[in-house]
Amino acid sequence: MDIKTRIETAVAAAIARGQSGVAPQRLAGALDYSVNPGGARIRPVILLSVAEACGDKNPALADAAGAALELLHCASLVHDDLPCFDDADLRRGKPSVHRATSEPIAVLTGDSLIIMAFETLARAAGSDPARAATLIGLLAQRSGMPDGICAGQGWESEAQIDLSAYHRAKTAALFMAATTMGAVAAGQDPEPWEELGLRIGEAFQVADDLRDALCGESELGKPAGQDDLHGRPNAVTQLGVDGAKARLKNILSGAIASIPSCPGEAALAHLVQAQARQFAPLDMGAARVPGE
Repeated sequence: MDIKTRIETAVAAAIARGQSGVAPQRLAGALDYSVNPGGARIRPVILLSVAEACGDKNPALADAAGAALELLHCASLVHDDLPCFDDADLRRGKPSVHRATSEPIAVLTGDSLIIMAFETLARAAGSDPARAATLIGLLAQRSGMPDGICAGQGWESEAQIDLSAYHRAKTAALFMAATTMGAVAAGQDPEPWEELGLRIGEAFQVADDLRDALCGESELGKPAGQDDLHGRPNAVTQLGVDGAKARLKNILSGAIASIPSCPGEAALAHLVQAQARQFAPLDMGAARVPGE
């Protein structure tokens, strides 16, 4: 089974559990709506690719980790789009969850997906409780305060913003979760894999800043120009378009160099390069990532 199929199968199983029994149907439907059709599933693809590069000694645990990470990411998108944050009408080319359902249902959808992410890891703990506990801790660390995506959202309410800390928490956190969780699922030490996740996350944020500044809504599948609209710090404002493109190229080079020694090192380097070609913008000769 290829990586994409593994991810979709694991995510679908988690959503099906959330829709089982005598469930409120509007919320049950919103769970599926919020995760399907998926975007590029970049984070779980990286997670499973790292696991494979390290030997993939427990595929079921790696699949659970990939599904949990994607569910957490989807939850963050649902909450990001709410009127109290971005007030976005579109996500992945269709109405955002609160527009398609209602604001209360959207809040509950995001909350449910967060809980579902941790439940998915807990259910997989039987095969290796110690590794599962470490995975739960890593996902929590990169989700909350002070180093996770909640912190990233919180920086947007500060009068003075540390741009490096903001990008590390808002975007790099879940990529760091991807690389470290993939290593742990395969029985490896997570610490050497943090830098790779950080660099991929930095690259993705700079690319996203460029797309937000230079692409239209039809290309992005979500509202464009949101950084300027909400006064957010971003690489284009700080460095200019050419400077941001140069920064992106430098980060991607560093990402390849930071891959720890492992049996699948060459294949993983190829994967990082392929993902970069997907999300690097414009004259770097690559297509955008659809539906992030």
